[in-house]
Amino acid sequence: MAMESLLIIIVILAVLLIIGVPISYAIGISSLVCILQTVSLDISVVTGAQRIFVGMSKFSLTAIPFFILAGNLMNQGGIAKRLVDFVMAILGKMPGALLVTNIGANALFGAISGSASAAAAAVGSMVEKGEEEQGYDKALCAATNGASAPSGLLIPPSNALITYSLAAGGTSVAALFMAGYVPGIIWAICCMVVAILIAKKKGYKGLPGKFDWKNLGVCTLKAIPSLSLIVVVIGGIIAGVFTATEGSAIAVVYALILGICYRNITWKSFWNIVVESAKMSGMVVFLIGVSNILGWVMSFTQIPQAISAALLGLTQNPIIILLIMNVILLIAGTFMDVTPAILIFTPLFLPVVQTFGMDPVQFGLILVYNLCIGNITPPVGNTLFVAIKVGRTSLAKVMPYMLRYYIAILIGLLLVTYVPAVSLWLPQMAGLL
Repeated sequence: MAMESLLIIIVILAVLLIIGVPISYAIGISSLVCILQTVSLDISVVTGAQRIFVGMSKFSLTAIPFFILAGNLMNQGGIAKRLVDFVMAILGKMPGALLVTNIGANALFGAISGSASAAAAAVGSMVEKGEEEQGYDKALCAATNGASAPSGLLIPPSNALITYSLAAGGTSVAALFMAGYVPGIIWAICCMVVAILIAKKKGYKGLPGKFDWKNLGVCTLKAIPSLSLIVVVIGGIIAGVFTATEGSAIAVVYALILGICYRNITWKSFWNIVVESAKMSGMVVFLIGVSNILGWVMSFTQIPQAISAALLGLTQNPIIILLIMNVILLIAGTFMDVTPAILIFTPLFLPVVQTFGMDPVQFGLILVYNLCIGNITPPVGNTLFVAIKVGRTSLAKVMPYMLRYYIAILIGLLLVTYVPAVSLWLPQMAGLL
C-alpha cells in the first residue's frame, strides 16, 4: 500500500506541475487523491483542512515572514555596494579580482538578504561595470555570479534551514545556523578556486600596487553596520539571548534603521517592501501548511518506512545510500524550488539516514546544499537566469563555464555528505549538539 500511495503522489504531482498548476495546489491535490484510497471524501477533506491549519499555526513559522521582510529591506537599503567594496579591499590583489570579489560579496549579501537571486542581481550589477571596463568575458562573469550566489543560502540566517527545522520535527535552529557556516564557505571557496584558475589562464590580474590598508580600514568601517546584522542576530540566537523568531523581528528593526540611515528607504518604498514581503510570506506559509497534509499522508500510509526498507534492502552501505539520495535530490532540485522540495523530501529521507546514525543537523545541510544546486541548474535555475540577465549574455555561452563550477561545487557536496565534521564541528564547539 505504501509504495502504491507513493506512486500515486509522484504521478499526480508530476502531471499537475507539468500542466502549470502551482506547487502548493499540486501537493494538496496529490495528497488528497492518495488518501482517498482508504478514507472517504468528506473525512479526507476535513482532515486536510485540519492539517493545513496545524501546519500554519506553529509559532516558529513567524520567523520566516520576518526574515523575508528583513531581507527585502536589506535589498533596498544600499547594503550591496558597501559589501562589494569591503570584499574588494580584501581580495582585490588576487587574479581575477572582480570575479573573486563577486563570489565573496555574494556569500555575504546572500547570507544577509536570504535570497540567492537577490544576491545575483544586486552584487552582479555592482561589479558588472568594472568587469566590462577591464575586458572580462561576460559569460564567465555571469557564470561566476550565478554559481556563487546560492552559497549565502547556507550561511545564516537562512529561511531554508528554518523550513527544514519545521519539516524535521523541531531540529534546533541554532544548531542548523551554526552548521551552515562551513558548508557555505566551502561552496564559496570552491567557486573561488575555479575563478582564479580561469582568471590565470585568461590573464586577468588583480589590482596593481601594494595592499592598501587604509582603503581596507575605510571599507571595513562602512561595512561594519551591515555585517553586524549577522553577528547580532545569530550571536543572540546561539547565546540563548532570544529565539530565532525574536531574532527575526530584531533583524527587521535593524535592517529598517540601517536603510533609513543610508537614505535608501522612504515611506513609499517601505510600504512597497512590506506588501511584497507579505505576498512572499503568504505563499511560503501556505505552502508549508499544505505540505503538512503530505506529511500526514506519508505517515498514515507508512511511506517513509517503505522507502527506508527499500533502500536498506538494496544496500546496507551508508555511502551508497547517501549517493543515491544525492542523485535524487540533485535531479529534483533542477525543477523544484528549495522550500517545497525540503518539505517533500525531509519526511522521506530523514528516517532512512537516522537508521545508520546520521545527525538530523548534518542531513539538513546535505539536503539544502543539494537543492541550492538546483537554483543554478536548468531548466528552472532561477538564480542562474537572473545572473545571465544581469550579465547580458546567453545560457549557451554561460554553460561551458558553469560545468567547471558544477564540478567544484559537487566536490563540496561530497565533503558535506561524507565528512560529518564539516557540518557538526561548529555546533558541537558551541555546545548545541
